[in-house]
Amino acid sequence: MARLHLFDLDGTLLHGSTAPVEISRQLGLEAEAVALDRAISEGRIDPPEYAVRAHALWAELTDAHVTAAFEGAPWLARIREVWAEIRRQGDYCAVVSLSPSFFVERLIGWGAHAAHGSRFPAVPFTEPVDPAGVLSAAAKVRIADRLCTEFGVTRTDCIAYGDSMSDTELFAVVPISVAVNADRHLTGLATHAYMGRDLWEAYELVQPAG
Repeated sequence: MARLHLFDLDGTLLHGSTAPVEISRQLGLEAEAVALDRAISEGRIDPPEYAVRAHALWAELTDAHVTAAFEGAPWLARIREVWAEIRRQGDYCAVVSLSPSFFVERLIGWGAHAAHGSRFPAVPFTEPVDPAGVLSAAAKVRIADRLCTEFGVTRTDCIAYGDSMSDTELFAVVPISVAVNADRHLTGLATHAYMGRDLWEAYELVQPAG
């Protein structure tokens, strides 16, 4: 049976950073984005409010800014190699993130079968963000279920990779999970833990022995 590998983005594929911070850095607004990340991680705002505030912060955002943020972000090593190997094995890989869809979806070009983020309007913004399109921890599970149907697998065939509170619900419903450079929210939840900057090493933890 094929397996479905589900990857978080912020703090997981990105080492020590998030897509909003990398985007905001291009606008000279890194400190403001870090403050937003802190507010959501501490539960002072929810994902829809986070998205509305980020949208306001990015009033001057252009596609060139997003490209620079993506290309300059602190990605883990060997992401594309891992996804190529997953495809070679006949398995599937997808990214499911609370970060903006216009950033997350660029990972299709790196070999992901699917990439889902919070729905934002096209850049540059000419319309508001719709809070109904903003993802949450629970939404990650719903998307995972849709992907299972699409790829002909079940939750029992899934492996999740994540680092924080937004991954807790997904980790709770799949049999195998990898906490990647994770915070306290995943303590005791993951079947494997990895600290480092090479996705291949995290991927090796879930490979059958021998």
